[in-house]
Amino acid sequence: MPMGLTSPSRWKSRRQELLRCLEHFLQALASGHPLCAPADCTEATWERFVACCQGQGLLSSQAPEAGDCHYLANMPASRPLFFILDDNFYYQSMRYEVYQLARKYSLSFCQIFLECTLEQCLQRNRLRSDPLPDETIYQMARKIEMPDLENNAWEENSLILKSSECALEDNLQIIDLLANALENPVKQNEENTEQKEVDRAICAASTVHQADQTCRRIISQAMKDAKDKNVHASEMKSLAEELNKLKAELLEDLRQGTHLKNPICQQNSDPVASVISSFQYEATTIVNKYILK
Repeated sequence: MPMGLTSPSRWKSRRQELLRCLEHFLQALASGHPLCAPADCTEATWERFVACCQGQGLLSSQAPEAGDCHYLANMPASRPLFFILDDNFYYQSMRYEVYQLARKYSLSFCQIFLECTLEQCLQRNRLRSDPLPDETIYQMARKIEMPDLENNAWEENSLILKSSECALEDNLQIIDLLANALENPVKQNEENTEQKEVDRAICAASTVHQADQTCRRIISQAMKDAKDKNVHASEMKSLAEELNKLKAELLEDLRQGTHLKNPICQQNSDPVASVISSFQYEATTIVNKYILK
């Protein structure tokens, strides 16, 4: 379901509305009752969802005795029904909401992640009829979380493809992925294990957030010190870019767990404190380069 550019909170609300519509479809499919709109769904989202179902031949007619409800089309039981959610889903938590829905109804679940370079994303975006600002693409590139096949059991049934390539081998891998998903629907008794994984992901995100906030304060103080030392305005801009680049690199290392390769980080068992210490040390070196000219 295509949606226009809007605020992050509004986008989250629209995505959750769509999932509620999908759940109502699953309930209607299981019960044989007409498909009706969720009580807390906007008219625009419901109309788009119904139009999408009609376009795929999933609805036969409207149910006049039940208001804005629709009868489901008769679908052969021998043929699988696939729901494709085409979205960035840049946070694992967004994808986990879909997985929870699959688990609730004992459905199959799989993911196809299209890996694309930042340069390709920027180029493709500029060719769109209504391109997004470049900064939006940069932010997405910084935030996106690839499937963690080793640590997230619920993401094991995932396929990562290079979006710049389109080979026959890719098609075969996708077919195998779908077949494996159909043969192994999600079991409802995995709740405890999956909840632990979600808790771990939330904890990791909190750790990165803490480090990010502290690094921002360090940058703010460093910029003030440079200004007090009469660093030229043009150099202040370069200094800010270097410090923010350093912050982004260290936070990414923290997300990936590679910060432990840093000698300074190895001296501290607290991941937040270790990254902050490393950032403070390297930031001081960068600032001195401008002040001591």
